[in-house]
Amino acid sequence: MTGWGLARGARHVVWDWNGTLLDDNHAVLEGVNAVCRSYGREPLTLDQWREMFSRPLLACYERVLDRSLTLEEWADLDRRYHDTYRGLLSTCGLAAGVPDHLHAWSAAGGTQSLLSMWFHDELVPLITEMGLAELFARVDGLRVDVGGGSKAEHLVEHLDALRLDPADVVLIGDVADDAHAAQQAGASCVLVSTGMMSRSALEATGAPVADSVAEAMALVQGARAA
Repeated sequence: MTGWGLARGARHVVWDWNGTLLDDNHAVLEGVNAVCRSYGREPLTLDQWREMFSRPLLACYERVLDRSLTLEEWADLDRRYHDTYRGLLSTCGLAAGVPDHLHAWSAAGGTQSLLSMWFHDELVPLITEMGLAELFARVDGLRVDVGGGSKAEHLVEHLDALRLDPADVVLIGDVADDAHAAQQAGASCVLVSTGMMSRSALEATGAPVADSVAEAMALVQGARAA
């Protein structure tokens, strides 16, 4: 399967973290529902959150809560979510096939990096503890106190720092914003259905959609060999 999202000959993979390499759906959902409870909203199921999830997150939460939010409320909401999520982070494991498929990509001569919207000063120690740091040519996380913006500008800066031609790059992520970021940067993209968006929403981006890291890497390697 090919399309705008997967060009031939990719030599570098930029990985997303949450929902892609890290299996953290239960922690994400509990963080979301901690916010819902604080605003008197009924908790969401994972499927409901996947249907409602979008970026920017401020607008997403305004839809979920059916009300506008001040910047102060948004900052408080963001902290509430992250405090709950951090409390469950130790219960999150790596996605199926990680790190085996990453090692295989490196062994085949490919390079890879990590670009996440999780906080940089927490991301680096976490991937180091999990034994993944050595796999990545560069690791970039969020370097601001409150998250939720688009990934596009971060991807451009990430590729510039690596001095990579976007035409040689495929981004693997789990949400539509990953596809939009790749498209704006001129990179390829494969999306995995293991994270925070429904498969139909992922397919609507026009990017190839896989159901696992293994399937995503099979698509990348197939396009590379074509």
